[in-house]
Amino acid sequence: MSINTVLVTGGAGFIGSNLIEYLIKKNYTVISLDNYDEFYNKHIKISNLKNISNSNSFTSIEGDIRNKELLSTIFKNNDIDCVIHLAAKAGVRPSILNPIDYYDVNVNGLLCLLEAMKDGKVNKLINASSSSVYGNNIKVPYSENDNIDFPISPYAASKKAGELLNHTYHHLNNFDVINLRFFTVFGPRQRPDLAIHKFFKNIYNGTPIDIYGDGSTSRDYTYIDDIVQGICNSINYLENGSNIYENINLGGNSPIKLGELIELIEKVTNKVFKKNYMPMQPGDVNKTYADIAKAKKLINYTPSTSIENGLINFKNWYEENKS
Repeated sequence: MSINTVLVTGGAGFIGSNLIEYLIKKNYTVISLDNYDEFYNKHIKISNLKNISNSNSFTSIEGDIRNKELLSTIFKNNDIDCVIHLAAKAGVRPSILNPIDYYDVNVNGLLCLLEAMKDGKVNKLINASSSSVYGNNIKVPYSENDNIDFPISPYAASKKAGELLNHTYHHLNNFDVINLRFFTVFGPRQRPDLAIHKFFKNIYNGTPIDIYGDGSTSRDYTYIDDIVQGICNSINYLENGSNIYENINLGGNSPIKLGELIELIEKVTNKVFKKNYMPMQPGDVNKTYADIAKAKKLINYTPSTSIENGLINFKNWYEENKS
């Protein structure tokens, strides 16, 4: 089937807004649903969509994925071909403090969406999962075939639960589903609570950064354009196939240690950090590292932006947008 109209939940966020801009350029009709959660300033999300707010191919709806009546209306009034589900309560550490809300949004909210899709006879879904489902996996790189029965935060557990729900609807209702496990996405519009954004803010303001652990933890940072490419290639995969249920890693395939990341930010900004060393935080994993062989094979995923070039792009964006 041809996919022309897409519903993007969480469309005003970091990943959603970058994705929607690209989809509009590719002549998709896009509906964004976002509840503008108070996790960070609503005006940031409104600004994320400013470049496309007047597009005839774009509709922005403010609302919650747990609002069953709203979801029913959206599916009734729009000829939606595919849903890209990015909406979630994000963040490992906040989920430890507030696990009930995380489960309500990330699990119950997804269930409400799946039911609305079923009622609206829409069966194509791309779901944002997370590298956090791997927990403190000893084997690297992380493969989609690895056991993910040992999450170490409520956020990670909620993302695994979402994958399981999606498989249930694939089995019972013939949904075609791709769960994309994102690995530490960064780039322009990155959420202000995430490490790279916080580090840039602190180094420009001359305030100390908190370093959790000894700097040896590592992350497989993935540039936003590569994530968008992976999502769009997943749309093509769903368009051309049937009976699909896949979990797919989207990572940069090149982990960097925290200490090395800090040195690289100092290099691209030509500034020096002030540092506070802190204990490791509960729920934080020691490393992430994506095996992307499956992504390359199934959706022709080829990440092309290095961590250094991505940081340079983020620096340019940050200097234009910092308040």
